[in-house]
Order: sequence, then C-alpha cells, then structure tokens
Amino acid sequence: MMMPPVVGGHDADPLVSLSLSPADIIEDFRICCLSREASLLARREVLTGKAKFGVSGDGKEVPQVAMARAFRKGDFRSGYYRDQTFMLALDLMSLDTYFAQLYADAQHDQLSGGRQMNCHFATSLIDENGDWLNHKTNYNVSADIAPTAGQMARALGLALASKQYRANTALHERTFSEQGNEVSFVTIGDASTTEGVFWETINAAVVQQVPLAVFVWDDGYGISVPKQYQTAKESISAALAGFEGATGEGMASYQLRGWDYVQLVTSIQRGIEQVRTHHQPALFHVEELTQPQGHSTSGSHERYKSPDRLQWEREHDCLVRMEQWMLANDLATAAQIARIRKTAKAEVKAARDRAWRAYTTPGRAKAKELAAFYQQLSSEEETLVELKKDLKSYSHPQVHELVRNARRLHFWLQRQDHPLATQLAAWLTPLHAEHIKLYDQHFHSEAADNALRVPVVRPVVTEDSPVLNGYQILNKFFDRAFAQRPELYAFGEDVGHIGGVNQGLAQLQNKYGPDRIFDTGIREWTIMGQAIGMAMRGLRPIAEIQYLDYLLYGLEPLSDDLATLRWRSNGGQKAPAIIRTRGHRLEGIWHSGSPMGMILNALRGMYVCVPRNCVQAAGMYATLLQSGEPGLVIECLNGYRLKEQLPDNIGEYTVPLGAPEVLRSGTDLTLLTYGSCVRIAADACTLLAADGVSVELVDIQTLLPFDLEARCVASLQRTNRLLVVDEDVPGGASAYILQRVVEHQNGYRYLDASPQTLTATAHRPSYGSDGDYFSKPSVEDIYERVMRLVAE
Repeated sequence: MMMPPVVGGHDADPLVSLSLSPADIIEDFRICCLSREASLLARREVLTGKAKFGVSGDGKEVPQVAMARAFRKGDFRSGYYRDQTFMLALDLMSLDTYFAQLYADAQHDQLSGGRQMNCHFATSLIDENGDWLNHKTNYNVSADIAPTAGQMARALGLALASKQYRANTALHERTFSEQGNEVSFVTIGDASTTEGVFWETINAAVVQQVPLAVFVWDDGYGISVPKQYQTAKESISAALAGFEGATGEGMASYQLRGWDYVQLVTSIQRGIEQVRTHHQPALFHVEELTQPQGHSTSGSHERYKSPDRLQWEREHDCLVRMEQWMLANDLATAAQIARIRKTAKAEVKAARDRAWRAYTTPGRAKAKELAAFYQQLSSEEETLVELKKDLKSYSHPQVHELVRNARRLHFWLQRQDHPLATQLAAWLTPLHAEHIKLYDQHFHSEAADNALRVPVVRPVVTEDSPVLNGYQILNKFFDRAFAQRPELYAFGEDVGHIGGVNQGLAQLQNKYGPDRIFDTGIREWTIMGQAIGMAMRGLRPIAEIQYLDYLLYGLEPLSDDLATLRWRSNGGQKAPAIIRTRGHRLEGIWHSGSPMGMILNALRGMYVCVPRNCVQAAGMYATLLQSGEPGLVIECLNGYRLKEQLPDNIGEYTVPLGAPEVLRSGTDLTLLTYGSCVRIAADACTLLAADGVSVELVDIQTLLPFDLEARCVASLQRTNRLLVVDEDVPGGASAYILQRVVEHQNGYRYLDASPQTLTATAHRPSYGSDGDYFSKPSVEDIYERVMRLVAE
C-alpha cells in the first residue's frame, strides 16, 4: 500500500512528531558529524597513500540515524558499504576500528580481521568456541559482502527465520528469537536495485510475507550512470508499485526525503513496527540523497555531474538541512552546532592517529630488528646495497615489506654461505608463519563444531536389514532427522507437497507440517539466500537445488557469501546450511550433471560431498548436521531406484569427510573416481579381472576436503599406476584430483607409468543414450585405458 508522506521539516512540531528530546536529536546530529568527518578523513588517508582504497557513507548520515532509531536488539542488518553512520549510532563500531579496517590492520580490525575493505561490517554471532551467542540481547549485523546486491538473498533468509521462529513453538525458548518479532533490515544503493537478485528477493519476500525491510539509498547515480539509465520510471518505488498491497498480500512502500529528519524518523519507526507486527515486507525508498565525495576514492564525481547538480547537492546535503532545521526550531544554537562540528573533527582525527599508531608500531619495531642484521654486514655488494636502500625507504614499514626484504636478504646470505643466515632465519621464519596463519585461520571452524571432528559411527547391517530403493533410505533418514531436530527445515522446488521429484521427502510434509518442509518458486539464488540467513540464526536448513546444473543460478551466494562467511568474519559468524542436489550421468546439454571443476574452484570454505549411493549420502547428511559448517551434497540421480540395504542405525551412523574408501583391492593400477562413476568403474574392474588385470578401486567420497589421510597415495604405492575417472570436462575435477595425489601427496615418486585421466568430452553431452555413451566415460573406455596403462 502506498503510504502518504509524513509531514516533516519545518511544517511540524518536532518534539510532538518525533517523541524525542532535544538531547536525542542533538546526539543524532553529533553522530552524523562524526561519520561525515570519518568519511572525509578516510578519503585523505587513501589519497596520501596510507590506505589502499576507500568507500564511505557520506551523504547518507541522516537516514541512517533514523534507521538506527527503529532497530531493536534481536534485529538483523544485511547491508552494504555505506552504513557506517548506522554502526556508529548503535555503538557497534568504534572510530578506531573504522580506521583499522581502512588500513587493513589484521590485528585491530574487529569487523573482519583485516580481510575486507573498509566499511564492510559485522558483529559476532558466535563465541570463540563456535557456540551461538544470545541473538535476542544483541544488535546483529551479518557480515557484509561487496558483490553488488549480494546482501539481498541473505536478508531474505534472515527474515524468513523470524517467520519460522514465530510459527515453531518448539523453538520459542531458544536464544535466537523473541517469538519471531525480529526484522531483517537490508540496505542497498539505488543503482544496485537493477540486479536480478533484488527483484527475485522482493518477489520472494512478498510471496512468503516475511519481515524484510528494504532501505534503498537513492543519490541518483550508480557510479557515473544516472538512474534514468538504471531504473524503469527513474524510481524503484514506482517500478515496484505492482508489489504493493494490504497486509498479508503485498508490500508496504514509503517514499522518503533523505534530508528530512522528522519524516525519516517518524515514517521509519511506524513502518518498521508494521513489518515487525504483521511480517509484511516494506520498501523504504530514500530519495534526494547526495554523495559529497563521489562513489569512492577511485575517481571524482565532478567528471560526470553537471554544475547545477553539484550545486543542488551542496544545498541538499542532509547535514546542512538537518542543521538548518535544528536552528529554525530552536533545538540548538549556532554556537552549539559549531562546537559539535569542531569536536567531531578533533575526535575523528584522534581516532585516526590512535589507529595509525596501533597499525604501524609493530612494523617499526620489526624494521629496527631487521636493520640490526644489516648493521652486522659490511659488504658493498650491489644486491646488499639495494636491499639496505629498500629497507630505509619504508616511511611506515608494513610487515609484508619487511618479510619480503628479509627473505631476499636471506637468499643473499645463503649464496654467500654467511653464518648470519641461520640467525636471520630464526627471526624470519616465525614472523612469516605467524602472518600466514593470521590470514589463514577460520577458513573452516577451529572449534568443536568442525565437521571433521564429528565422531565416526559405522553403519550396522545385518541379515535382517531390509533392502529398499535408494530414495526410501534417504526418506527414512530425513524422517528420523526431522523427528529429532525441531530446528531442521527443508525447502526447494517441488520439495513440499510431493516430497521432491525423486521422493526423498515423500509424505514428510504431511507428518511435520508445511512450515518445516515447503515448496519454493523457481529462484535458486534466493533459495540459497534463505538457507544462509536461516542458518545464521540457529536454524538448520536443507535447501534443495533440483538438479546440479541449476546450481549455476545459486552459485554466487554460495561462493561469495556462504563459503566465505566464517573466514571473512574472522571466526565471528557461521551458517551451517546444507545444500542438497543431485547429478551425474544425466543425458542432454542442460542436464549433464557434472560441472564439478566449477564447484571446486568456487566453493572453497564449504564441504563438497559426492556419495556413490544413498546409504553413503545419509551418513554424510548425519555428519554435516552434527557440525557447525556448511556443505553441499550431490546425490546420484540414477541411484534412487537401485536397491540398497537399510542400515539398522539409520540416522545415527556417520560418514567421515575427507576419507576415501577402497572398494576393491588390486595390484596393477589405482583407479580413483566418485559418484555415479563408481558403478561404471566397478563393472570395468570386473571385466578387467577376467583378463587377469587387478585394479584397486577407490571411491573418493568427498572432493572438499580431499583425502586427509593420504589413502589415495597409499594405494598408489601398492600399484604404481594411476587412472582418474571423472565425467566432468577435461581439466575439471580430474585435474584437481591429479594435483592432489601427484603433487600434494607426492604420488609422483611411486609412478611406473604416466598418470592418466579419463573424462567426458569437452563438449556437453547430446540428448539420448547414444549421446551419453559417446560423450562420457563408459565401461569399455575404462577397460581400454587401463589395458594401455598396464601395458606400459
């Protein structure tokens, strides 16, 4: 529904409209001034070479203090790199931390540990042991990502979690939600609303009726491109008018002026309460904003803005307009405002100086230590002279500069066979290792919830264990898991009513309800976003991508958001989402089911499980559910109707990740494969055995992580020949497997013949059984390749 604009500016009694004291208003203005000075000074730090790059929230200060007024403990923010005023207003970031992140100071950047560029915000959701903090008592900020509009998908999941917590009474006593009364705030620049994920998110939020509050900061440009080339009707609220509707049907919409403090505070508070109470999504389109310093430090906005536009921006600067309004309404005197601005400038400079000292002091100390080594060397050899000169040139030495210089000095000392080489190595080695670890830690969980620490429980199979279709085994597992875990959810295309196109969840919606097992639209990006946001709030989602090829549509949020979350938040956040899909051995260009190389390169930070059958898949799900880490499970689409024995301890047994299994012992050659190729390889091994060739067949089981106990190279030591069979394109997963075994596990030492890969063709498979046979490895292909290798 279109909400009428709230009277603001000079036309209303500010104290009556706002229900705020003059002190509250002055404090908001003070925060705005601090934020503006931080933006101005950050730009100078970049332009003088003390920082690499800068983006800032100048021009958006007033709407952000207004947004902060409506933000409650328990709420979540999913934003982008303009929201520094919001962070300052809620005391979620100090000015020292703001500058520490600007300098990429890994030791003092409390937002990301030096891993993200400036103005990428986060708060801790878990403690150092990986255990959840009490979200209800904190202001929660999900870790930002830079990819344009990428925050939208996650925000949908954060909002959906509130809906689930409200509906699921079994979860009401937990520390994640106050019966679903939390709002997901998402902020985005106007130009970024042209991205597909924005529209997908809005559609999904309206369909699902979740408490999502979308704040669009509209300053008229996307870098240099004006919105007449960006958005239909030059207005995102006008373009979204068709989504508006009554509570329970559509989306509320508010058009606000970015410089009008009264309108912003009153409308946002009223609108957020509507979102909070009724779980109706809302759009807050904040227009007439400015960007005093342009988009970033990479260029000047004077290049693309007309003189008239620049003059308009000076006149409509939200700080200028708020100051004028305060003076006109006798809320502050000119002298008070001048003191606020002066004090803000001094406070920001002091914070900058403290942050700079904290960042550079360790480097200066290490530079003195390194200089002491040079003082012991009297040689005037050219290389040494240049290295000395290089060291002296560092006006504010950074550790990487010192390590680089010291390593080259060590190279020189070793060439001279100088005794100082040993002493320098003793100084250099721990410094180098310390900083590698500084940036490498938290790639996966380093706490008890690491998936690799889940106890191994073997499946129990007896003579009385029934033989079922593969999909029935998965159904038995999911049934038990949903009964035991009220926080477990499953969703995706066709997942709810029919239980999945392959029936793994058949009849379970009837048993556990449509809130816990439900259908979604065809929108892979936001299905992944739902999983991420829900998992960040303590729920355990299993989100389904119907077929593996469709993962392309959901790859961006998995790669940029889920896979990097724990690392980019420096161990402060986690999202143990499970992504379920199926593939392998499909027929046709668009359903070939094997883009594994793409997945391996994109999803570092997640586990990638490739079970050969449904019994193994169930064990992998059990492992992931006992961990606090995200994983992708790729089931074998052509295995659902194959017969398997149901373990007596279904739901209890686990499959360890990173542990290949030797399925068949042999002496002539090691054959490594996974997924549906295991059955083809097994048939080939039987055919080869008839001709006296003994093949050791190894199922890799998980590609990420790969063979943590070096079982593959142990097999190679026994056979001295290696063949990797994979249905990905040449150079895809097979190249990855070969690198891990031959290089990482030093398998080259045990080879008596060239290591080989047998893959699908470079082109995609054509449709039909003929196309499949001549496009992907067959039993006969494996037989012939093995016979040639053995003949070598």
